[in-house]
Amino acid sequence: METKDTYKTIDIPSEEVLFKDRNSKFFGYAFPVFNEDDVKEQLEALKKSHHSARHFCYAWQFGKTEPFRFRANDDGEPSNSAGMPIYGQIQSFDVTDILIVVVRYFGGTKLGVGGLINAYRTGAQLALEASEILEKTINIDYLLVFDYKNMNKVMRVVKERNLNIITQKLELDCRITISVRQKDAQQIFELFENLYEIEVKELD
Repeated sequence: METKDTYKTIDIPSEEVLFKDRNSKFFGYAFPVFNEDDVKEQLEALKKSHHSARHFCYAWQFGKTEPFRFRANDDGEPSNSAGMPIYGQIQSFDVTDILIVVVRYFGGTKLGVGGLINAYRTGAQLALEASEILEKTINIDYLLVFDYKNMNKVMRVVKERNLNIITQKLELDCRITISVRQKDAQQIFELFENLYEIEVKELD
């Protein structure tokens, strides 16, 4: 079985979306995030712009491959009526490194658990539909270290294999960082490893 080396994510926050049900308003947002500090920052910013809202329910997921890290938060709504329906949309759109927040203004009429599940799920779905979802490849970075005299050897492989150079320092001792798709990584590593006088190592 071929290992999956692509993932879906967003690079820019979605536009604000709005879902209404019986006078309650649900504002949905999607943000690109990479850690819990990013999540905290986005939530704090939303709490400032929606200072009279009652609930800030959200779900996030990090990681390029399984097992993913994720969390769902009901923020005072009945258990599993908000965070998990939001997280369900993250799963169904198959996106990661993402935070979805649905902000609720209570409209005076209780919606019941079923109504809440529907509203939070719809808010999350609309936020994702308003986002530009990108497919990216999972890459592995290698550092190549070699003497200047071996430059042509290295560059020939880079060119033939159409490799992506991220950084290069070309002096008497040369250092080039390349980024390789995960499924090609082992093969590329061995190509360089078998070249005389070239040192190659994987970067974290």
